[in-house]
Amino acid sequence: MTATIERGAATAPVASPKAAPSARTPKKSGRFLGSSNGKKVVMAVTGAVMVIFLLSHMAGNLKIVLGRDAFNEYAHALRTMLEPYVPYRAMLTLVEIVLFVSVVLHMWAAISLARRARQARPVKYVAKKSQANGYATHIMRFGGITIALFVIWHLLDLTFGVVNPKGFDSTPADRMIAGFDASRWWVTLIYVVAVVMVGLHLRHGIWSGFQTLGWANRTRNRALRPLAGLVAAVLVVGFLIPPLAITFGVIK
Repeated sequence: MTATIERGAATAPVASPKAAPSARTPKKSGRFLGSSNGKKVVMAVTGAVMVIFLLSHMAGNLKIVLGRDAFNEYAHALRTMLEPYVPYRAMLTLVEIVLFVSVVLHMWAAISLARRARQARPVKYVAKKSQANGYATHIMRFGGITIALFVIWHLLDLTFGVVNPKGFDSTPADRMIAGFDASRWWVTLIYVVAVVMVGLHLRHGIWSGFQTLGWANRTRNRALRPLAGLVAAVLVVGFLIPPLAITFGVIK
């Protein structure tokens, strides 16, 4: 005797592969700026803006080595850029706005990435972190806070003259020389510490920017790493020359 089995009755219904959700399908990340990569790009671009500003600012500060008149002429040129086509101080104000927005976006991206990293890893690994990674993390975190506090003091001292002995009505050269006078050695010391922190921050930040923008690879690493260190070293030395020269009486 042979038995026949109907094909439809012997098999259970199988769901279509399209109907079953795939665990490997990534969720939509939304806007680019909301993603981790987007925030890293924001940090890299705004960091580049600040590096360009620091290089130009350093070159301007070194004008004090050429004398008071040279520095005052430089300060005046900043406020009269593109005159009479644009109003007095218009271009300088635009630069300040761009710089302020860059700093805010840079800090926003850094804080957002730090929070996202903590949420992704609520329990710390037992394994010991490398000393290099821990060093870089502390430099970028506490260095950024130190730099922000220093910028506020720097503006109150040399830009607005609020805490400067000469006040706002004096010339830019007089404010700088009075600000780093030997009697205010502690101001110079704070400046030195802050500038060194800026250099350490930049050394790691420039290298991270190269990686984020996709410029770093095995063949370019030998050139990009020293380049990041060289830019940071030039900025540190360039910014320290004027205050140290004033404090030790080379510039009077």
